[in-house]
Amino acid sequence: MTMPKLKIKKGDKVIVLSGKDKGKQGEVLKVMPRDARVLVQGVNVVKRHQRPTQLDAGGIKEKELPIHISNVAFIDPKDSKPSRVGYKMLKDGRKVRVARRSGEVIDK
Repeated sequence: MTMPKLKIKKGDKVIVLSGKDKGKQGEVLKVMPRDARVLVQGVNVVKRHQRPTQLDAGGIKEKELPIHISNVAFIDPKDSKPSRVGYKMLKDGRKVRVARRSGEVIDK
């Protein structure tokens, strides 16, 4: 099975479109192309019981779990609303990502 081409990258601001965290916004911490999932800061947070180790005191820790990439949308930098992502070739030959909503260039 081939991996899908993901248009969302680490560091992008995204909004959750569906699920228990619908409407929440956060930054992408990690992208997992093989599973088509992303780890978003402050979204899909669960509690895990951690046994104490030499380095860590243990206790009940909160951590984010990955969500499917189809459940998030890129946030347009111009008007802070959800947008799809497209590609465009610049005059100097670079291929950059653009927000479809406003046409704003995402990659600098």
